Amino acid sequence: MNIVLVVFDSLRKDCMGCYGPPPWWRVKTPNFDRLAEESLVMTHMYPESLPTLPTRRALYTGQRVYPFFNGNFRLKGDFVGAPGWGPIPEEQDTLAEILSSKGYRTGLFSDVYHMFKPSKNFWRGFDQWMFLRGQETDKQRSGPDLTQEEIDYWLPKEMQTPGKVNFIRQCIRNMRDRVKEEDYFNARVLIEASRWLEQNRDAEKLFLTIESFDPHEPWLVPEYYRRMYDDSDGPEQVASGYANTDNLDPQLLKRTRANYTGLVTMCDRWFGHLYETMRVLGMLENTILIFTTDHGHSIGDHKYMGKRGYPSAPEVYDVPLLIRHPEGIGAGKRNDILVQHTDIAAQILDFAGVEPEQPMHGKDFWKSAVEDGDPVREHVTVGWGSAMTVINHDWWLNCKVNGKGVFLRNLNDDKPFERNHANENPEVVKDLFDKGVEDAGGSFPDFITKLAEGQADAPGCSELAARE
Repeated sequence: MNIVLVVFDSLRKDCMGCYGPPPWWRVKTPNFDRLAEESLVMTHMYPESLPTLPTRRALYTGQRVYPFFNGNFRLKGDFVGAPGWGPIPEEQDTLAEILSSKGYRTGLFSDVYHMFKPSKNFWRGFDQWMFLRGQETDKQRSGPDLTQEEIDYWLPKEMQTPGKVNFIRQCIRNMRDRVKEEDYFNARVLIEASRWLEQNRDAEKLFLTIESFDPHEPWLVPEYYRRMYDDSDGPEQVASGYANTDNLDPQLLKRTRANYTGLVTMCDRWFGHLYETMRVLGMLENTILIFTTDHGHSIGDHKYMGKRGYPSAPEVYDVPLLIRHPEGIGAGKRNDILVQHTDIAAQILDFAGVEPEQPMHGKDFWKSAVEDGDPVREHVTVGWGSAMTVINHDWWLNCKVNGKGVFLRNLNDDKPFERNHANENPEVVKDLFDKGVEDAGGSFPDFITKLAEGQADAPGCSELAARE
């Protein structure tokens, strides 16, 4: 049985037609929706740790990264994206290594440039891997530089800080001379991955991982995709503010959403290329196809643009998971058991009929999901920096690991994230916090505790302390 894992970075679940729509408009994703019709659709899928690299450590190994005991990286030439932002620990086996040792031919195609920095090792175990350069601030090109007029076109003056200007300079510099759609990142990744499938049809069994950094910012997309959602003229807005949106011009917010959702639609178009390639090659008849993302992105939700671990929100944390079985098992079914990225790793090994040599945090869940069996988890804990988020079917707890700055959301409310229920439910807060501490192994590394103590409480949090 072949296995193909597709990961889109920063793909909001509600921007897929099969899960959506988002608060602003319905997004066109016909190929994602076609996949959903042929797949088991998981409705309560969450990361194990965030953001980009911690998520992939969990996904590639099935092992917990939270609470980042081996995650205080200060590596030359790299920025500290978050605790856990480092290579996969040498003592942990990767899915590619495990499956390669069992006779699988393995491939990785990715433009997630953080995975390929000199200190990283996310390609371990892959027989063939390709890094497609140029995303974000990857220094693919050194010139020519942008004029001030070009900077003003891509980045509104009210958002121009030295950091954001440098970001846009490198992003646009890397994108110069891309004159056709096939030159854009998501198209290149999915075309190359499709070509690998064509070239490796002789293999008895394949494991292919496809990592598209799109629709991550910057939201650079051919204009006709953006005009599907905003047909106005004028300067663009393709960067995330990582700030409150109260003072952002409504037209700029609309343009931001249009560029993001246009990029989602473009990702859908080129995923369709992969999907049709698999169909033409006959691989949909002998391949498990798994589709997910690492996290989403707030674009004006709760008056914020960006992604963060505190306070946490579903547009970032609640992610898609579709699994297409070649025999049609689970097709069109939706299941709400709680699962995480580590569980995807365990499920891939279960599909392959392979037992890991190391104990794995992840749990295979396929049988429970397709047969409506017992849940594999009663709650999930997600770590991001000095914050934890603990979720079950009724409650969403978010606070710092020292127990301060508490938010408790009642998921049974019509609008769960408009009210903090912590003060009137201290027993729920304590129960969920204790579960988060237990999932951390009972304690936190000193550097995480210090981060928590130095982080301000978010507005609207409860003064209740979860840790006594």
